[in-house]
Order: sequence, then C-alpha cells, then structure tokens
Amino acid sequence: MSLENVLEFFKEYGKEDDVMIYDQSSATVELAAKAVGTEPERIAKTLSYKLKDGSPILVVAAGDARVSNKLFKETFSCKAKMLSREEVNELIGHEVGGVCPFAIKDGVNVYLDRSLLRFDTVFPACGSSNSAIELTIDELEKYSHFTNWVEVCTYL
Repeated sequence: MSLENVLEFFKEYGKEDDVMIYDQSSATVELAAKAVGTEPERIAKTLSYKLKDGSPILVVAAGDARVSNKLFKETFSCKAKMLSREEVNELIGHEVGGVCPFAIKDGVNVYLDRSLLRFDTVFPACGSSNSAIELTIDELEKYSHFTNWVEVCTYL
C-alpha cells in the first residue's frame, strides 16, 4: 500500500515514472546501493524518531551517516528514541525498509540532515523495500515538504 501511495503522491508532480522498482530488496543501505548501482553514502535513508512530546519525526540522512546522540539532543532537546517497527507503520504510514519522506501521515515533520549536502543527487526509498527514486537536493526539499535542515549526524 505504501508504494502505491508514494506513486500517487509523485503523480501530482509528474514524477511517478521516475520511481524505480527492483526485483531484489533495497531495504538496507547496502542492498539499496547494490540495487541502484551507486555508492552507499548516496542512499538517503529515512530514520523514524519520537520526540519528548510523543510526536513522530523523520530524519533523512546520507547512507554513511550515523545519528549522534549528542547532536540529536542539542537539536531536539531530547534523547534520540527510534520508533518501534509497529509505531513506524502506525505513525508514519510506511513499513520498515521502505520508509521515506513522501506520502506520510499528517503531523510528521521531516528534517534533512546536512550529510546529504555533499551530493548532487541522492536515492531515497519510495514506500517499499524494493523501490527508490533519484532526486536532486532541491527536489528532495520540495517533495519531502521538509521542516528544516539539521545537523544530527556524523559521517566519514
């Protein structure tokens, strides 16, 4: 269902044909990089967290980035607490392995991590564990309806 929602979402922008669907899994950074044929760091992974008030947020970061508890707490004034598998589907609207910042439930804020700014294009998932789309950073900003750029990750 999530993939269909994302395809419908991108149809509004005439981008539904840009969504790539694979025969193999792209559920992890490594699998996605292999399916897409790119470096793992160019995979735009979408991480799901719960803030102190219980509201869910998404952080989209480069594939080689790791969330720093210190930076997360400085930015969001709480410890980084990932959503459970059940909460991800319930609160975000996508299954783990296909979480993306598109066609998500109302009230979910999307934050883009500065680790993405190293790339001209990145590859976020599209609502399933076997899909992706190549987007410029400007397109990612536009289609994710992001709240803000943050710096909550470290990377090599």
